[in-house]
Amino acid sequence: MLSFEQKLAIADEFKELTRKDVSLGRVNYQFEGSAFDKKNVVYHLHRSGNGFVYAGRLEGYDTDDKGFANIAAFSEEQLRTIIAASIDSLRSEAGVASEPALEEIWRNEKRQTLELKYDDEDTMWYVYAGLNLDGAFDSYDEAAEYLKEEGFSKA
Repeated sequence: MLSFEQKLAIADEFKELTRKDVSLGRVNYQFEGSAFDKKNVVYHLHRSGNGFVYAGRLEGYDTDDKGFANIAAFSEEQLRTIIAASIDSLRSEAGVASEPALEEIWRNEKRQTLELKYDDEDTMWYVYAGLNLDGAFDSYDEAAEYLKEEGFSKA
């Protein structure tokens, strides 16, 4: 299990999150850019190592009635993945994706990265592993689905 300090360090990596110290020594991290009333991404992170991440708009996580997943036993990779996915899920209203960036970095649990790039000339989406082409897709949705199937999420 990761320590309180290790979990804080991981949450601090996400520059779009704002740290808020709350009662009883607990810490929240809020996403001010949320398209929803929900702003807490990391909730009640405690010195014991217990805490929660909002996963109410994500699949594959056990959540409480407020949509939070307990992260007490999460690994470093699992914690990074759920925080990134949580932020991404709060970026768009009613599940409708916002306009994708023309270049995005995607990361898996092993911290490997792939780059998704749009080429305006041929209107295609390309996935690169470094300088190597990993895949070409007609739409952003196809490329994003491929990346998710391969275990990647937006960084």
